[in-house]
Amino acid sequence: MNDKKLTAKQYLDQLRVIDTKINQKTEELADLMTAATSTGAIDYSKDRVQTSPQNAQENRICKYVDLDAEINREIDEFVDIKHRVTKEIQELNVDYYIKILFKVYVQFKTVKDAANEIGLSYQYVRDLHKKALKAFEELHTDLHYLT
Repeated sequence: MNDKKLTAKQYLDQLRVIDTKINQKTEELADLMTAATSTGAIDYSKDRVQTSPQNAQENRICKYVDLDAEINREIDEFVDIKHRVTKEIQELNVDYYIKILFKVYVQFKTVKDAANEIGLSYQYVRDLHKKALKAFEELHTDLHYLT
């Protein structure tokens, strides 16, 4: 684990990174499922019996099961981290700061989308976003890597 102190933006952006990694592993899992369930072509021209395709399929199934368990563990951890970060954002006690940081860093929306949903101008929300990050950093002075 790295002990480097992070900015509020770096700290909050970690949620998106964790989410991206889980999504990529989920795509990999889908590919493994396809590989594990495909039987492949059978070559009847050969006289000898080979057991390696069965072993290969068993290996693919084992890899699938292992990756599925890994993803489930990471999702559980992600839910806990997301909840912790949400609570940290809510400690700001400034309505717009909470709304903006939650939409941008927990719901993964753009600042522009957050402005539209909140009903404020994009420029004003950009300014509030900067202030919210500064306030978050001042409140949480020891920001480190989440995982």
